[in-house]
Amino acid sequence: ARGFSVPLQRPADCGAHRYFDSARLACAPCGAHQRRSAGGSSCECEPGYKMVSSNGGFSVTCEKCPENMSGVTQDGWNCITCPKGLTSKGNCQCPNNEILVERSIDGILLNEALCIHCNGSEQSFSASDASGSRCVRCETTFIQVSKSCDCNSPNILTGGLCFLTREGLPPKGVATVRFAQLGITLTSAWFLKNLQSSAFACWLYSNVTACQALGNMCVMNMNSLSSSSTDACGLFQYIFVSTARVGIVHSIPYWRHNLPWLYYGDQPGLASQVLEKNHFPTTFSFKGTDKDVKLQFIAASFDAAGNFLKWQSLEGGILQLCPDTQTKLNAAYAFGTTYQQSCKISVSKILLDFTNPVFYDLFLEYNGDNGQHLWAVPVLNLNLQYNEKFVNQGSNMNNWLLTRRFFLVDALSGKDNDLGKPPRVIRIASKITISIRLVSHTQRGTIYPPLVTVAYTDVLIQNPETQTVMVSFAVSYEMNQSEAQIQTDIALGVLGGLAVLWSLLKTAGWKRRTGSSIIDLQTVFKFLLFYAGDLADVFFIITVGTGIYWLVFFKAQQFVSVLLPLPSQEEDFVTYIACAFSLKALQFLHLLVSQLTIDIFFIDWERPKGKVLKAVEGEGVVKSAAAPVSIWRTYFIANEWNEIQTVRKINPLFQVLAVLFFLEVVGFSNLALMDASSSLTRSSESYVAPWSRILRFGVSAALWVAIGILQVIFFAVFYERFVEDKISQFVDLCCVSNISVFLLSHNCFGHYIHGRSVHGHADTNMEEMNMNLKREAENLCSQRGLLPNTDGQTFQISISRKMRLHYNWIHETLTRKRGPARLLDSSANTFEQSTRAYNAMNKFLSSFIDHVHKEMDYIVKDKLLLERLLGMEFMEPIDKSIFYNDEGHSFSDVLYYGNETTLLIFDILFFSVVDLASQSFVLAAILTYLQQEIFRFIRNTLGQKNLASKTLVDQRFLI
Repeated sequence: ARGFSVPLQRPADCGAHRYFDSARLACAPCGAHQRRSAGGSSCECEPGYKMVSSNGGFSVTCEKCPENMSGVTQDGWNCITCPKGLTSKGNCQCPNNEILVERSIDGILLNEALCIHCNGSEQSFSASDASGSRCVRCETTFIQVSKSCDCNSPNILTGGLCFLTREGLPPKGVATVRFAQLGITLTSAWFLKNLQSSAFACWLYSNVTACQALGNMCVMNMNSLSSSSTDACGLFQYIFVSTARVGIVHSIPYWRHNLPWLYYGDQPGLASQVLEKNHFPTTFSFKGTDKDVKLQFIAASFDAAGNFLKWQSLEGGILQLCPDTQTKLNAAYAFGTTYQQSCKISVSKILLDFTNPVFYDLFLEYNGDNGQHLWAVPVLNLNLQYNEKFVNQGSNMNNWLLTRRFFLVDALSGKDNDLGKPPRVIRIASKITISIRLVSHTQRGTIYPPLVTVAYTDVLIQNPETQTVMVSFAVSYEMNQSEAQIQTDIALGVLGGLAVLWSLLKTAGWKRRTGSSIIDLQTVFKFLLFYAGDLADVFFIITVGTGIYWLVFFKAQQFVSVLLPLPSQEEDFVTYIACAFSLKALQFLHLLVSQLTIDIFFIDWERPKGKVLKAVEGEGVVKSAAAPVSIWRTYFIANEWNEIQTVRKINPLFQVLAVLFFLEVVGFSNLALMDASSSLTRSSESYVAPWSRILRFGVSAALWVAIGILQVIFFAVFYERFVEDKISQFVDLCCVSNISVFLLSHNCFGHYIHGRSVHGHADTNMEEMNMNLKREAENLCSQRGLLPNTDGQTFQISISRKMRLHYNWIHETLTRKRGPARLLDSSANTFEQSTRAYNAMNKFLSSFIDHVHKEMDYIVKDKLLLERLLGMEFMEPIDKSIFYNDEGHSFSDVLYYGNETTLLIFDILFFSVVDLASQSFVLAAILTYLQQEIFRFIRNTLGQKNLASKTLVDQRFLI
């Protein structure tokens, strides 16, 4: 690195007597009597010295001029006598209106330079040009005013023009530019030179170029108007009002002859008439022969001096300051494609590319009845001030003051000294938005006139190499969303009201199932939990319906009748999704807590077979006792129950992967782009429109719901019928194992699975077990149902309070080890006590099922249709408990399996919230799967603990 290192030197570092050697990229000394040239890359002779030789400026030889010829010719090669003095560079100089002559007509060098006076009399009307080397005809205004090339008092000389003093002249202009963002007011060198002359020439002579230049200076001053100021806009308005008699252009009242069209007028409400009264006289479509229509914007461009440059199409990136490919730049004007472009640009690049401002009058081209026509496009300048107030900041267009002309970069008006030096302040169009608004209730793609919104940024020049400016260009499409918002509010109100009624019914059913009739704080809290879940479903239905509506109607329309909401108009929609997710998460947590606190007990119907001899501890004797019943069947059923706690009707991993596959691989995510295309593929070279949050949710939610429904149908129709149905298999397993399941999800409500073996016992060998199954398959034994000659094994049970109190009394013994009694009893006594309680509970529940307790008996009946629909019971079990026949497997309500809708909606909302926050389907899929696994682990772990606690099955046997 040291061997290839060179010092960094810049031309500015070389000083007055050294030049920058571009071959060495370093400073080199100049010779004797020499100094650095103005460009800094060569040397030149000092004043009073002529060049003798020069090798391209790098090797210069200088020689001093004699005393009698102290001046140096303009080319620097000769000495000459200067009769009227020298310049700072040592050249001859002449007074105003005289030209310098150093050679004769045939090129012979004169010994003494001549200063020849230009004849300004009526015969020639000549004066020296700007370089002082030629006599040319003087400016026309001089001749018209003074009949000479002099503009003497009382005539007015301004901007190189001469004007006759008379009444009615525009007032003296204020050559200042206000940079409101910086709080700076500068006296502009450009305004100081041209403002007054442009105003006089425009008013007196109707000079088109002068009028355009005056209009440009008003635009550079942000079109700002003040009733007490005579700045550029004040002078323009003075002339506009004073020239009402000259007529208007193209029947447009705001466009006067010879004047540029800068304003639409300041009447209140005029902006809304301009933007909404007339429709643009053509239609647009997304499909058919007229698809892929482009907006043909065309601009008339002018320079700062008021000269017309050319007509320019906006295609090609004329208004886009950020560099990009031609294809992507032109995509900005494809109808229906929302376009956004933003970047940071170096101030030094801006100064290099935009030395002179260009001004644009924008039109939209269309085919009319008589050929091609132009529609003037209004401009909303957000920096415009009216009487020192910003009037274009709010959303109320009745207060807007629309304009016509705008520019991209102004590096001219901010020069407060010599026009040849860099500006002190520049003004940049940092944000340009073209808004296309659809006419309400149109069916043929009719739009209002477009609107260009421009926001300027004032930049104080300090270090152009390090300073940057953020600029953006956008084309947005919008329509009046008030009707859609009203319909959404109506749907939300109606469904929200129905949700209240449904939640009240749920609360009433819950009160009936808990055996309580008192409305207390717990009841109110439970109602709020029910309402949270129902309201989440309301928000979910509305958001999914809204997303699918926009997806279908926007992407599938031929003639444009709807346009997507703008990002600012999507805030309510995003809020609805956030509310749905929050409320659904609350419902999901409530569901988890409910499932993790159920009471469950496995009733073992097996009875001892014979007697066995058993030694009695401490007595030394052997006594006969009933043969013990194996506990392994109970352990086996407990494990199976433990395994089906988180079984779902769909495969969660397949669900996530399938959704991600269709979104990212098949390309359904491209349907969420804010463009008119319904194609699933996009070219890498084409412009990619920004995402619509509504469409992202609509596409992803539609895929989630569709794939979820297909999975449910597949599992219900094929997989569970021909491969494996874990819920039905569990019921069969209970019957084969001779074990019933008694579970209570509420205080007085629950489920019962009748697993009593029709063979009387199940603790047998393989041969007898197979024989029993064969007899059952051949209908050689009774049916499995609770009632004789029935197959009904699953029931919803509504138990009496007396039954519940007796159940609680026995169950307290099971849980007493957690209370103070644990301090008194040894572990052995506690175990024996729990064992006795287990046997007591098993004996009580089996005898209850066998109708042994007449004071706690039960009846079996069918539920009414309305009871099934409402999910509640009309009859209260006062004297007898009620067993409701269950045609399905309703006990799955205490499992994941019976709450698939809640789980699926929660997954969809979780996926959508992550996606809306990150704009990444992949990240949303990963996090959704992780949360599924986390909650499944929590449900399994805590459910296993609850199962061990309530059934007295040692947790070590639950695997």
